[in-house]
Amino acid sequence: MSLIEWEAERLSNPVDMIEFVAATNDWTFERSGEDEIAMTVGGRWADYHVSFSWMSHHEALHLACAFDLRVPEHKANEIVRLLSKVNGQVLMGHFDFWPQENVIVYRHSLLLAGGAEPTNQQVEGTLSNGLDACENYFQAFQFVVWSGMTADDAMKAVLFETVGEA
Repeated sequence: MSLIEWEAERLSNPVDMIEFVAATNDWTFERSGEDEIAMTVGGRWADYHVSFSWMSHHEALHLACAFDLRVPEHKANEIVRLLSKVNGQVLMGHFDFWPQENVIVYRHSLLLAGGAEPTNQQVEGTLSNGLDACENYFQAFQFVVWSGMTADDAMKAVLFETVGEA
């Protein structure tokens, strides 16, 4: 028997922990099935549509975070260039462009192999890292889509740090 074929018996569905964390934080959520939960989290730049899905075959808890920003077809190539630059900066997870829907999605998976159960700190950390990535780069995506900036210029604009207060 290989290690990959071994399956541990899971005590609970990891999505139950997500529901517990969401309820504890008074977040509005919808349990759309046994293995999926969706919520909307308000951020500084946008409302983020977050879903967690339990992928039992991979023993992974998948986070997807999207925001309302449609990418016109003529901006798709520049968005792909920007994604390459952004993903080089993101420590965990990554951004994808889904051309079928013309949307940008942040994705990350928490591996829970061998029957591991997620802790509320892991769930909150996974969500927090995803939301931070969206908040950090949302404006760069906006700059390319709405202002016509190049990927290079958009990255320079969002990585610009101010010192002091105005």
